[in-house]
Amino acid sequence: MKTSSSFIAAFVLLCSSVIAQSPSKGKITGDVKESATKPLPFATVLLLNAKDSTLAKGAISSESGTYEFENISLGRYLISATMVGFQKSFSAPFELKEGQLSLKVPSLIVAENTQTLQEVKVVSKKPFVEQQVDRMVVNVENNIGSAGGTALEVLEKAPGVTIDRQNDRLQFKGRQGVMVMIDGKLQQISMQDLMNMLQSMPSDNVEKIELISNPPAKYDAAGNTGLINIVLKKNKNFGTNGNYTLGAGYGRYEKLNGSLGLNYRNAKYNAFGNVSVFHGRFQNTQDIDRTIAFQDQVTYMDQNSPRVGNPQNVSFRGGVDFFVTKKTTIGVLATGFLNQFKMNGVSKTDFRDKNQTLTSRFETDTYNHNRLDNYTANVNLKHDLGKGRELTADADYSIFNGNSGNDLRTTYFSPSDEITSKDVFRNIMPSNIQIAGAKIDYIHPLKKGKIETGAKSSFVNTDNDMRFETQVDNVWTLDPTRSNQFIYKENINAAYLNYSTSLNKKTQVQLGFRAEHTHSQGNSVTLNNVVDRNYVNLFPSVFVSRSLDTNNVLNVSYSRRIDRPNYRNLNPFQFFLDPYTFQQGNPNLRPQFTNSFQITHVFKGAFSTSLGYSRINDVIADQIPKQIASENKTYVTTENLDHQDSYNLTFSIPVTVKKWWTMQNNISAFYNRYRSFYYGADLDLGQFGATVFMTNNFTLPKGYTAELSGFWNSPTQYNLLYAKAQGQISAGFAKSLWNRKASLRVNVNDIFFLNRFAGTVKYQDLNFKVYSRWESRQVRVSFTYRFGNQNVKAARQRSTSTDDLRNRANSGQN
Repeated sequence: MKTSSSFIAAFVLLCSSVIAQSPSKGKITGDVKESATKPLPFATVLLLNAKDSTLAKGAISSESGTYEFENISLGRYLISATMVGFQKSFSAPFELKEGQLSLKVPSLIVAENTQTLQEVKVVSKKPFVEQQVDRMVVNVENNIGSAGGTALEVLEKAPGVTIDRQNDRLQFKGRQGVMVMIDGKLQQISMQDLMNMLQSMPSDNVEKIELISNPPAKYDAAGNTGLINIVLKKNKNFGTNGNYTLGAGYGRYEKLNGSLGLNYRNAKYNAFGNVSVFHGRFQNTQDIDRTIAFQDQVTYMDQNSPRVGNPQNVSFRGGVDFFVTKKTTIGVLATGFLNQFKMNGVSKTDFRDKNQTLTSRFETDTYNHNRLDNYTANVNLKHDLGKGRELTADADYSIFNGNSGNDLRTTYFSPSDEITSKDVFRNIMPSNIQIAGAKIDYIHPLKKGKIETGAKSSFVNTDNDMRFETQVDNVWTLDPTRSNQFIYKENINAAYLNYSTSLNKKTQVQLGFRAEHTHSQGNSVTLNNVVDRNYVNLFPSVFVSRSLDTNNVLNVSYSRRIDRPNYRNLNPFQFFLDPYTFQQGNPNLRPQFTNSFQITHVFKGAFSTSLGYSRINDVIADQIPKQIASENKTYVTTENLDHQDSYNLTFSIPVTVKKWWTMQNNISAFYNRYRSFYYGADLDLGQFGATVFMTNNFTLPKGYTAELSGFWNSPTQYNLLYAKAQGQISAGFAKSLWNRKASLRVNVNDIFFLNRFAGTVKYQDLNFKVYSRWESRQVRVSFTYRFGNQNVKAARQRSTSTDDLRNRANSGQN
């Protein structure tokens, strides 16, 4: 109670803000030129308050270089304009006053950038959060809040996003199932591997994060919560550049990471490559208290499981883009990773009767080891057909090789602590996944809009051979009743059509239609059981954006989505954590379908309010518990529940407290309700929840920046599990070095060591509590150095033809 009070009190200190608004009365116009006679189109034009250079409004110059600001309050202003390859330029101050409510500013000439801009002081930035017609954009580049952090921490700050590090869960607006892309490429790794990768990726590499609640028809229909796209920074001209990052952290154990990236570009080709490595150790402690009732008996099981994990990861990406002509580019790309994860510990469990008298106990030494390697080759084409028409094509082939296992040595004791028996067994599951696919996309502009269309075909073949072995007299013997080979084959063919247009100057519309045909076959070889499915689904999407006036924009959207079970969950194997706790797959899982509606209001391009509703049918409920009461065994599996209703309300409120102090406030409230007939009874569970994130960014003298941030997740419902509140407060400092070519960062996460997980399940005969702690409090130091020509244009970023399939390739990782 004391800890919770300390957290609430500290968090309240972050909440003070005053938002002042003034009426809009006049109009300011002008134009931007790169010479006395040549206009500069598509330049970024900012209207700044003359008193302190704070941002009043932003715009983009037209094709003729003109710009316009409407409904501007009376006062003194100046104009700044800039564009890639040009210096930032400023106009002379001017005044908008009574009697002159329509003011034309003299032409602003922007000179080409022939030297470094280290003397130019940046006085305004993009807003931290922007709302576009079909997505919300979190601008990370040059934001003080990214100093000293990782990509995972930046993602954690995005409005409506919740990170559960303990259970490797990622939620968006209170729901799981969100897909994560990097530069438009869906990540092909398990959620655990994704968390590790984002944790080892410096936030300095991230330009922006796109939150797409209802993705348009161009994207694969997977992902009931939508898509999160992490866009990395890109560069500009010819030459060579690179960067490297070294990082170290400490909580209870060491964490080390490093990365190296190189890029070379000339008029004929662009070669690129990067490699990153991660090594670390961490501690996790989990307590499970179970109450198991069977007939007239009650058994209490109290379990304590401290564990030490050791993840190691090497990931790589390299390729070449050949500029065959000015309109045709052909590229080859190779990506992959080598991932190892080891964890060992001792789990101690006490059995007590209904009088709380100790009846027996056991200790299990566990050694969990997982290896997953991935190699992907891609060939791609981009051709400009002229007049805005564009054709792109991709073909790729991917292989996953994995081997996961768990060795368990259990010793049983009597109440007097005498050894009564021993049990030694292990799970082994080698796996192989092969994915091949191709896609083609075409863009065709119209007089009032454009059409996008394309097709895709993919093939998947997985082979998981789960073996359960027991050891007797140092000899391992296969137990065929607990072993199983599972082969899964899948073919998906899809086509889509997307149309976008402007009905008038204030209204934009985007309509999409996608059709997908799926044929899958799951073959449990050992059990001689085949599940064959063949179905066609249609996925419409609609987006409407209406500018109510200069300051207010209203967006409305609808989409239908599908989530197919991942390959691991379809395998009916049993993976044991101890003799009384295990995980089991389900070959009868059906895909889930989601219909989502959302309405968003944006004020002045920064303040946004979003209201959404979704209905999920055949909900894929992961990690849902079951029990064999007669044997005191508890296990988790994946089941389809009838449906889930989700409501969410999200606010994004940026505040400039002082010129040197900015604040971002993100608040999401949601209500989730699960309804189904499950486990022999009618299931009806509903829970309100909320997530709050606040960050304070400080610009300090002599190149220092600082951040103070915190988040709080309210109690909520994860399927049958009721989870208690979580939260933490963190701080960081950063220093730019050597004309911004290098940076040194220091971060302290979870200063007061408040972040933990506690949950309860009470349903039918299920009655247990879970409590977990991990190294949430850490001190980290990182150093980044950028060398070479930092204006070298980066490699093309694109999604390939099998991204969504590789995202499902958990390959038996647990």
